[in-house]
Amino acid sequence: MRFFTTLREITGKREETLEFPEGEHVTLASVLKRLSERYGKGFVEYVYDSKTGDVKGFLQFLINGRSASTLKGLETELADGDVLAIIPPVGGG
Repeated sequence: MRFFTTLREITGKREETLEFPEGEHVTLASVLKRLSERYGKGFVEYVYDSKTGDVKGFLQFLINGRSASTLKGLETELADGDVLAIIPPVGGG
C-alpha cells in the first residue's frame, strides 16, 4: 500500500504491507474494507460517500501502476507482492 496527501495524514504512514490468509480471495474492495477497519472514521469519510456508501469517484487506485478502472474496478484481484496506491485528486492551475 502507498498513501499520499490526506491519507498519509490519516494513516500516519507513507506505505504499509497488508497480509491476508493464504488462499483468501483479495480484491481492491476487500483491501479498502480492511483499511477502513484499521484506520476508522477518518479513512471511511475520505474514501466513501456518506450517502451512497460508494467509493468516491475522485480517488484513483493504481495496482502495480495500472488503473483499477481499466481492470475490474473494485473487484480487481490482488496477488502477493502487488502494490496498491491510492491517488487523490490532482489540482493545479
